[in-house]
Amino acid sequence: MPEGWRTLCRVGDLPEGESRGFDAPPGGFSGLFAIRKGEAIHVYVNSCPHVGVPLELVPNRFLDRKGEMIVCAAHGARFRIADGECVSGPCIGDLLEAVPVRIEADEVLVPEEAGLT
Repeated sequence: MPEGWRTLCRVGDLPEGESRGFDAPPGGFSGLFAIRKGEAIHVYVNSCPHVGVPLELVPNRFLDRKGEMIVCAAHGARFRIADGECVSGPCIGDLLEAVPVRIEADEVLVPEEAGLT
């Protein structure tokens, strides 16, 4: 594993079109969540830019029923999967905090500090 990176999960742990949440790392404050769309895996900090609460009420449920948008369960804000931009709700134009991702040997890697702040 490259220095400064940690394993979030295996690629196979993220079925196509689904999302999964991850607890904050030891000493961290924010969990992360990942979404797999086609070959792309997107990872974001699990915190709504409007009020700072986790996005999901039910574990691993970050997407709308069609699997097309990220939804904040607290107030219904909707975010694009590809870039985390809010397109409807009280925080239009705000962005989810994106986390850099590397895929190596079927592992999804994120920076060690992801979720610490």
